[in-house]
Amino acid sequence: MIGTVVNSSAIIIGSALGLIFRKGLPDRLKCTIMQGIGLAVLLIGLGMSLQSRQVLAVVLSLVLGGLTGELLNIEGGLARLGRWLESKAGSGTGQAGRAFVTASLVYCVGAMAVMGSIEDGLNGNPRILFAKAALDGISAVVFASTMGIGVAFSSLPVFVYQGSLTLLASQLKSFLSEAAVAEMTATGGLLIVGIALTILGIKEVKVGNLLPSIVFAAPLATLLPKFLL
Repeated sequence: MIGTVVNSSAIIIGSALGLIFRKGLPDRLKCTIMQGIGLAVLLIGLGMSLQSRQVLAVVLSLVLGGLTGELLNIEGGLARLGRWLESKAGSGTGQAGRAFVTASLVYCVGAMAVMGSIEDGLNGNPRILFAKAALDGISAVVFASTMGIGVAFSSLPVFVYQGSLTLLASQLKSFLSEAAVAEMTATGGLLIVGIALTILGIKEVKVGNLLPSIVFAAPLATLLPKFLL
């Protein structure tokens, strides 16, 4: 799990640097940087979503995932957790709830998180996660400088999520076929697009409630071709 440990540490270090430089960044500059990050996240999400080979699987995944997320109220739970973290961190720390939710989703939902963890678990090769750590650390500086300390706490779900995938990689090898990974990536890419829309202030998307879509994507990508033949 060395790749996951390095990734989580990079987020914490980047967040600390972002908080240090926070007062030195004018609001106009923060706004421009966040818009740039939002556009970059949008580009990443669109690129991931275009990897889909079974659009129907992605559509059904989003529908089933959205229903599940609404029933579980994942977004509300994450927001409550964020508010709790903000209260424990003290006043004046910024919008910790939004920061925690946004950063956690950006860092956890993506092809690099899935494939990097699997590669680390199956072959003991953490190079993909090392590259992801560099990207996450840099973005954590910007996120923390604009949204506050909640970004640092996102290192916990990253550690749990990627660490779990790494530990279970050998068992998941047969389940996560090439087709399953492609549709999980595409579904995750659309969630990333939703995050970008929220960052850019275009539309508030309840991405948290859509997270179960990624879970549905893998079995649907495997089963649908059999029923459509």
